[in-house]
Amino acid sequence: MSIEVKNLTKFYGEQAAVNSISFEVKKGEIVGFLGPNGAGKSTTMKIITGFIPSTSGEVKVCGKVVDVDSLDTRKLIGYLPENNPLYLDMYVKEYLTFVGNIYKIKNVKDRVAEMIKAVGLEVEQNKKIGMLSKGYRQRVGLAQAIIHDPEVLILDEPTSGLDPNQLVEIRELIKKIGKEKTVMLSTHIMQEVEAICDRVVIINKGDIVADGKTSELQHPEGQVITVYVEFEGEVSKNQLAKISNVRKVEKVGKGWLFEGSANVDLRKQIAQYAQENKLLVLTLRIEEKRLEEVFKELTSKK
Repeated sequence: MSIEVKNLTKFYGEQAAVNSISFEVKKGEIVGFLGPNGAGKSTTMKIITGFIPSTSGEVKVCGKVVDVDSLDTRKLIGYLPENNPLYLDMYVKEYLTFVGNIYKIKNVKDRVAEMIKAVGLEVEQNKKIGMLSKGYRQRVGLAQAIIHDPEVLILDEPTSGLDPNQLVEIRELIKKIGKEKTVMLSTHIMQEVEAICDRVVIINKGDIVADGKTSELQHPEGQVITVYVEFEGEVSKNQLAKISNVRKVEKVGKGWLFEGSANVDLRKQIAQYAQENKLLVLTLRIEEKRLEEVFKELTSKK
């Protein structure tokens, strides 16, 4: 297991920022760590990376206890904090060489060149960091986080300030990295989570309120699933309501909305009904609950 968090608690004075939370992240997993502002995301990430101590509980990175083996665990972690602190008076290549030397990387010149290419900094590599746009500064931050080839990558708002083209490129880079490493990222962009993450952990007011695959959160077992269908020609609502496993059916625009249990794929029953009644199906799709809706529901309960 790459990251193990057990009964982690953090108090600031009498205020509990994190309240006895537990979760694990496997190698090769890309996990979205989500929550509203003040939920405890950044605090948890800082504890995992060894930047601040916990009040109680235990965090392990690649089997090493963070509080006990602080230096060893930091070698295993790449970290891009939300505010992305950089030395603005240094040149891009100079800064990455500086970071590489801190980690005592062999052939640091070659590694810097590799990182510059990986994050798309070739055009900007000879500029001072202070002259770069916010998007390119994020690329420099990502390059310094992975330059020492860490086992675990912790990213806090990694695509902040990127334009649409840069977003796609950085997302693909994160997905590529995630095939060999463990990636834990925090973001407020739900489309990003849906595009990148294998799993989602949602924290609210210091407590874990959800932990599972995106599809599982969008279609919880036993909950309602909605299917939208358009048929060619007129169809009777009373007949549609008799289709097996349909709980409810309503006319919506040119089509119909069917509701049923998430445990059953209504599309099969609807397709079978259409075939038996010689109906042409023009549209048939599951109306997925957006992750943004799930997030809002889970974080507004308390």
